[in-house]
Amino acid sequence: RATGSNSHDRGRRRAKQRIYHTTPAATMAAVAQQQHYEEDQGEQQGEDTEITVTYQSLDLLQEHGVAANDIQKLNDAGFHTMESVAHATIRKLSEVRGLSEAKVIKLKDIVKQMVPMEFKTAADALEDRKSLVTLTTGSTELDKLLEGGIETGSLTEVFGEFRTGKTQLCHTLCVTCQMPISEGGAEGKAIYIDTEGTFRPQRLQAIAERFGMDPAVALENVAYARAHNSEHQTELLKMAAAIMSQDRYALIVVDSATALYRTDYSGRGELSERQMQLGQFLRQLTRLAEEFGVAVFMTNQVVADPGAMSFAKDSTKPIGGNIVAHASTTRLRLRKGRGENRMCTVFDSPTLPEADCQFAVGPSGICDATE
Repeated sequence: RATGSNSHDRGRRRAKQRIYHTTPAATMAAVAQQQHYEEDQGEQQGEDTEITVTYQSLDLLQEHGVAANDIQKLNDAGFHTMESVAHATIRKLSEVRGLSEAKVIKLKDIVKQMVPMEFKTAADALEDRKSLVTLTTGSTELDKLLEGGIETGSLTEVFGEFRTGKTQLCHTLCVTCQMPISEGGAEGKAIYIDTEGTFRPQRLQAIAERFGMDPAVALENVAYARAHNSEHQTELLKMAAAIMSQDRYALIVVDSATALYRTDYSGRGELSERQMQLGQFLRQLTRLAEEFGVAVFMTNQVVADPGAMSFAKDSTKPIGGNIVAHASTTRLRLRKGRGENRMCTVFDSPTLPEADCQFAVGPSGICDATE
């Protein structure tokens, strides 16, 4: 299995598969049936749907002579897939208790053969992009602005003052990510990390009813955790990686990513430490997005900008500085409008043009703007 050409072909095939080439029934068994799928793939080529996962289990290392207790040590340290080991530095892997440097170098050599990490052509990259899924936001105009919705496999940040619809957008996405591909979903579960205590399951019930889903099933498909401090928030990402390697997930929500760092670290004396810890948290989020092909959606708070002119339309700026700005793939600014209406502006994106649109916050989540 580890011969150069075979593993490389399999790696390229896996890179072209994204989270939407599945059926709901098949997805639950995707991880368990991964090896079985690879053996039977020839028989399935004629079918439209295939069982796919965007990552490889660490259990495959046993076939290459890696001891089961070493795999367990990696799991305990937060490494659950071949990709997570491939993307980690040798220094990081050497910090895993019980792994010598010789073992780490052997591990990296094995994984390098199984995870494609070399150059590819722009044409191949374009093909990969075509298979990306977007999650509908519940508003037609907002989806149009985002060219389909929230992109999977990358990090989207939304920021704005209180009462601009950030948390409502998080709740709506937790439901829409479970819908079929044809309806703007990704047929996967959601993880919700709440740092502000604003998660409300009854909102999910109302949103699920709006989209014609069974509220009980929709709630079962959302894994929720309340983060109590910035260290706990980072620890929850390790737990998230563990549960995502067991089942099919399409979305991670962090609401909000910066609130706890804002209170745990205070004053200029702790600013550099805060930014360093925040940077590591965001790096882990990005790693999960790439490793599992999920959409990462995080909210951010704002601070009044004393440098801005007082008569400017919006004199606030997002907190977190350049660390957050560089980590986010797409940044969206939300502002209050008339009544229930809200404005969304594309603040920064590698593909989307700078534009804005209106949407509304209703009893059943995000919807189209009212006149």
